[in-house]
Amino acid sequence: MGKIILRLDRVMADRKISLKDLAEKIGISNVNLSKMKTGKISAIRFSTLKAICETLNCQPGDILEFDPNAPDDEEE
Repeated sequence: MGKIILRLDRVMADRKISLKDLAEKIGISNVNLSKMKTGKISAIRFSTLKAICETLNCQPGDILEFDPNAPDDEEE
């Protein structure tokens, strides 16, 4: 039980940065960043996480959250 939840959308809104601008700055496609933003991924490279944190001036914990009560998608 439990699930990692991506909060990238919230951090991007706080920093007032668009999907397109962030994708360009970290060097990934809009499609891949959109999947991250909506939580439709099962893994993230540390290099991508590092680039996001550097660009948004945040910590990994600002983007990733563990909810012990949420059902894990892999268990369904």
